[in-house]
Amino acid sequence: MAKHSQNEVKESLKELTRIFQPKDPRKFVKEYIRKYRITGGYEEELTMLVEDELGKLNSSVG
Repeated sequence: MAKHSQNEVKESLKELTRIFQPKDPRKFVKEYIRKYRITGGYEEELTMLVEDELGKLNSSVG
């Protein structure tokens, strides 16, 4: 079975963040990791990615 590349995971997570705009990034990332069976150790990095993406969304909403 092919492993997801790190870039694929990040792009997928960014897209899901734009769609769902989660209120709790940490919980959102935990569910994502569990659902897609992502290797452990990325939770903090992915949470920051979600928070960053949410920040971009909020600043672009005029």
